[in-house]
Amino acid sequence: MLAVSGLTAQIGRIPVLRGVTLKVEAGETVALLGRNGVGKTSTLRAILGLLRRTGGSVSYNGKDLSSLPAHQLASLGLGYVPQGRGIFPLLTVEENLCLGLTRSPSKDILEEIYHRFPRLEERKSQAAGTLSGGEQQMLALARCLIMEPTLIMLDEPTEGIMPKLVSQIRKEIADIARRGIAVLLVEQNVRTAMKLASRIYLMERGQVVAEATPEQLKSSPELVHRYLGVSL
Repeated sequence: MLAVSGLTAQIGRIPVLRGVTLKVEAGETVALLGRNGVGKTSTLRAILGLLRRTGGSVSYNGKDLSSLPAHQLASLGLGYVPQGRGIFPLLTVEENLCLGLTRSPSKDILEEIYHRFPRLEERKSQAAGTLSGGEQQMLALARCLIMEPTLIMLDEPTEGIMPKLVSQIRKEIADIARRGIAVLLVEQNVRTAMKLASRIYLMERGQVVAEATPEQLKSSPELVHRYLGVSL
């Protein structure tokens, strides 16, 4: 489905990615983990063309993405929920949901979104900036789902969210995966990533340095501590 090979990128003259290689198969949830500043967000942005690639290749369902502008990728089925959520605080919840669509969503799709996120329906006429952090993350997820993607890239979806809402966000991501939508997840919360992902890539200094299943990481605490600086 998504195939990234030898991807390099830089900001100005500073290299930020040094040959990243990874893949996400259809319906699979894959996590990208590492300490702050190792290139996780840059990897997502380079896949989407939001960060200029300087080498390597990115393809989606066999289609080379190198010549496609970022705004065309949604039509291929690629969804993206950025770090910080990227909502428009002065627009209403429903205006945010429909932003970027070429036409009004069908009644069925809108009803499905509101069924999945009842809080958003309750607040659909409310300015998005007045929502809590967890509610804003739900809105960002819903805005991505309304585009009917086949793969969603999530950048730190539980960052800055109240602990009682983290489990709900985690549940929504798991439900997305159960519906057959592939997920590429960047997450600082190692336990969340290990609960959601079937495969995990570890990054250091702009490179993927290891690939493992959650079970393999649980049995290799030294690997987790070396690259993530935490103990399980």
